[in-house]
Amino acid sequence: MALTESNMLPLGTTAPNFILPDTVSDTDVKLNDVVGKNATVIMFLCNHCPYVIHVNPEIVKITNDYRHKGVGFVGISSNDVVNYPADSPDKMKTHAEETGYSFPYLYDESQEVAKAYDAACTPDFYIFDAEQKLAYRGRLDSSRPGNSNALDGKDLRAALDAVLNGDKIPKTQYPSAGCNIKWKR
Repeated sequence: MALTESNMLPLGTTAPNFILPDTVSDTDVKLNDVVGKNATVIMFLCNHCPYVIHVNPEIVKITNDYRHKGVGFVGISSNDVVNYPADSPDKMKTHAEETGYSFPYLYDESQEVAKAYDAACTPDFYIFDAEQKLAYRGRLDSSRPGNSNALDGKDLRAALDAVLNGDKIPKTQYPSAGCNIKWKR
């Protein structure tokens, strides 16, 4: 479990488009299908990463707290499933249902979407504003498996509140940290 920090995609970047299969609904989902009226949260996740497993309860809470505020959510797994079969699409569907994900959980088999977002780790969080411009990228909060920091989603919640209220988000944003995306060889 090597700790990898997220790359910091430049703020203001337009959300890269995608069309990926949703492992829950068995339909193809486009970026525009998940865009919220006021903001969109794109999360790079996977089933087996202990960092994702640690934050899953707060991801579910944030999704439930902000969906009614016009925020769209989507999870994307880009891991190589040949070498990491625990992240295969059939297991993604089961994981999403058992964890309580209420958002599409997409499979990026080619890994092109992860590359377009410059994603590096799981979990990796991106908030795009109503114009689909990147307003925040980084961590959920300072909690990690094994530390005593509260799992409260403080950083992601503050950024979402700022976007929704039209406030400036601080330029200093802390990268997310977790397992590296399992790239194909």
